[in-house]
Amino acid sequence: MIKKISLLLFIMSLTLWGQAIAQERLVNKANEQYQDYSFSPAIDIYKRVMEKGYVSADLLKKLGNSYYFNADYKEASETYKKLVDEYPADVGPEYFFRYSQTLKTLGNYEDSNEVMAKFTEMTSNDVRASVFKTEKDYMADIKKNSGRYDIGPFEYNSPYSDFAPSFYKEGLIFSSDRDTGNLARYRHTWNSKDFLDLYKVNADSISENQVTKIDDEVNTRLHESTSTITADGNTLYFTRNNFKNGKYIKDENGVIRLKIFKAVLTEGVWGSVEELPFNSDDYSVAHPALSPDEKTLYFASDMSGTLGESDLFKVAINEDGSYGVPQNLGNTINTEARETFPFISKEEVLYFSSDGHPGLGGLDVFAIKIANDRFDGSVVNVGEPVNSNMDDFTFIFNEEDRKGYFASNRAEGMGADDIYSFLETTPLKLDCIQEISGTVRDKISNEVLVGATVKVIDENNEEVSSAITDSEGKYILSLDCDRGNFVRAMMNGYVPSEEYLGKSDGKPRIIDFYLERDKVTAGFGDDLAKLLQLSTIYFDFDKFNIRKDSEVEVEKVIAAMEKYPSLKIMVNSHTDSRGRDSYNLWLSQKRAESTVNYMIAKGISEDRLQGEGFGETKLVNGCENGVRCSAKEHELNRRSEFIIME
Repeated sequence: MIKKISLLLFIMSLTLWGQAIAQERLVNKANEQYQDYSFSPAIDIYKRVMEKGYVSADLLKKLGNSYYFNADYKEASETYKKLVDEYPADVGPEYFFRYSQTLKTLGNYEDSNEVMAKFTEMTSNDVRASVFKTEKDYMADIKKNSGRYDIGPFEYNSPYSDFAPSFYKEGLIFSSDRDTGNLARYRHTWNSKDFLDLYKVNADSISENQVTKIDDEVNTRLHESTSTITADGNTLYFTRNNFKNGKYIKDENGVIRLKIFKAVLTEGVWGSVEELPFNSDDYSVAHPALSPDEKTLYFASDMSGTLGESDLFKVAINEDGSYGVPQNLGNTINTEARETFPFISKEEVLYFSSDGHPGLGGLDVFAIKIANDRFDGSVVNVGEPVNSNMDDFTFIFNEEDRKGYFASNRAEGMGADDIYSFLETTPLKLDCIQEISGTVRDKISNEVLVGATVKVIDENNEEVSSAITDSEGKYILSLDCDRGNFVRAMMNGYVPSEEYLGKSDGKPRIIDFYLERDKVTAGFGDDLAKLLQLSTIYFDFDKFNIRKDSEVEVEKVIAAMEKYPSLKIMVNSHTDSRGRDSYNLWLSQKRAESTVNYMIAKGISEDRLQGEGFGETKLVNGCENGVRCSAKEHELNRRSEFIIME
C-alpha cells in the first residue's frame, strides 16, 4: 500500500512538473512576443497562463504594459492594480505612473492623484514628479483652457484606424489601415491591425471628394504614417518602418524601428524616396513636422539623450539639402514619458502629444510658444474637447482660418482611431505676461526720483523693455514670466540697482527701488540737507527735543554719514524771533546739542559732529521782532542745518 501511495505521489509530481514546464514555455513564448513589440499575441498568451493560476510580478508588468501600449487602459488599470496590490516590493515608480495614467482615462482623478503622489515619493529628479508637485491644481488650469474648440467629425473616417492628418494643397494627407483593396491583408502583431498606408483627400483634382492611396513608391507592405509636406507641395517627409530593398530591417533585439523618409514629386508622381541620414537601425525616428520657414525639421525619437520613452527633437535643414545634428528640445517640453507627434503653426506654436505632462488621461495635446528658438516657456494643456480621457494626438492647426484636425481613440469614434475637425473659437493664452510696478527713490532722503529709467534685461543681458518714472517716481512694465529677467533701475548720479525675477505664475508684483548716490559732490560750508533733498528739521515752539516727524530726516543724515565715513558735520540750530534774544540763543544751542546727542546715540562718532546755536540771528524770512507773522511762517525759522565741515 505504501508503495502504491509513493508511486501515486511520484506520478502527481511528474504531472505538476510537466505543467510547470508547459507554463514556463508559454511565458517564454509570450516574453518573446513582448520583446518583439508583438503585444496582441503576448496578451493572449499571458492571459492563458494566468487562467491556469500562474502569476508573477514580471508577468503582470508585461501584461499591463501590453494593454497600456495598445491603449486598452481599462484592462491595463486592472492589471497594474493587481501588480501594486500583490507585489508592492517588486514595483518600480514607472508602473505607479502608468497606473495613475490609466486611472485618469477611467475618470478616476482622485485615485489617480493618490497613485501619482506615491510615484513622486519614489523619484528624485523626475520631470513628471516636479511638474505634479508644482501644478497640483492642473485640473483647474485645464478647465480654464477648455471650451475653446467646436469639434466635428471627419467625413472620410472609416471603421478602421484613421489618424495623422497633415495639410496638403486644399485637402489632407492622413494615415489609415483601411482596406487597401488587396486580397492579402498585412497585419501587425502589435495590435493585430492591418499595416498603415498614406492616403489623400481633396488634394488633387483627380481625387476630388475621394480618398485615394498615395503612389506605391511611398506606401509599402509595412507601416507608413505621420507626414508633413513643404509649402510648394513638392517634398514629402513621412514615417515608415525600417524597410530597405523590399525587406524590413530589425535591430539586435528583433524590433523593426521607425524612420523618417523623404519623397519628391516629379511630374505628378512621388518618387526618389530616401531615408534621412540621422535615422538608425538601433532607435526610432518618427513623426516629422516642418517649421514655418522650412529650415528646421521636428520629430520624435528615442535616440541617445532621450529623457523618456520618446522625446521631441529638432534638426536644421541646410540650404544644400544636408542636415545638421539633431538637438533635444529639453526638459521643459520632454519628460520621462512619451512626447510625440509635433506640429508647428505659422505663429511658431509647437503642438505635441504627451502623457508625461498633467492631462486628462492617455495622450493629451499640449502647446508651447517657441518663437525666437525658445523652448523654456509654459507648456499648456489645450483642454477639452480636443483632449479627453483617452489618447488625443496628431493635432494640426491653420491660424488663418482657425481650423484644424486631430485624432483620438475616444469611445464615440467610428474606428480604432478617428480624425476630428475643429474650429478654434477663442485663442489659447500661451504667453505668460507679468506686470511689475513700483517707485524709485533716493535711498538716503527717500525722495522720489523723477525721470529715472527702469529696464527689463533678459538673462542674455539684452534689453527687453524700459520705462521712465513719472512725477511721483512711479513706473509700470510688463515682462515675460516664463523666463528669468533682471529689473534694473538707473539714474544719473546714482548707482544702478536691480532685482532678479525667475519664472513665476504671472501675478502682478510691486518692486520699489532705493538708489544710492554714486558720490556726494559738496564742499566746505554746503548744507547736506539741501544736497540730499531732505525735509527741514523743525522744532516745536519753546522746545528743543527733536520732533517725531523730524527723526526720519535726522536718520537720513545718519545714513549719509554711515555711507561716507569721512564726512564731518556742523549742526546749526535756529529759533524764531519771538521771546528774548538771549533766551533764543540759549534755546538754539540746546537744539543743536539735542540733535548732535541724538546722532551720537545712533552710533555717529562724537569727533565727526559739532553743534552751534544762532538764536534768531539768521531768520529765513522777514518775521523779525515786532513783525506780525503767522504760526506757519514762524515755524520756518525753527530749524537745524547740517553744514559740511570736511
